[in-house]
Amino acid sequence: MNIQRLISMANQIGDFYESYPDQSHAQEDIAGHLNKFWALSMRKQLADYVEKNGGAGLHQKVQAAIKAHLQL
Repeated sequence: MNIQRLISMANQIGDFYESYPDQSHAQEDIAGHLNKFWALSMRKQLADYVEKNGGAGLHQKVQAAIKAHLQL
């Protein structure tokens, strides 16, 4: 899948959790959504992007969620 599309979709999830007061809970929920609803290939592609490109263009919460909680 196009990485820019994955970034856009991940940022939409991040937007939803933007108002969560507990940031660690938001990160867990973001990663939980990705783990539950995204194909493994999509998660791997996004994780590789974060590792190689520093997550440019991704919400900070999404980057943190990927680094801490994403299952590959």
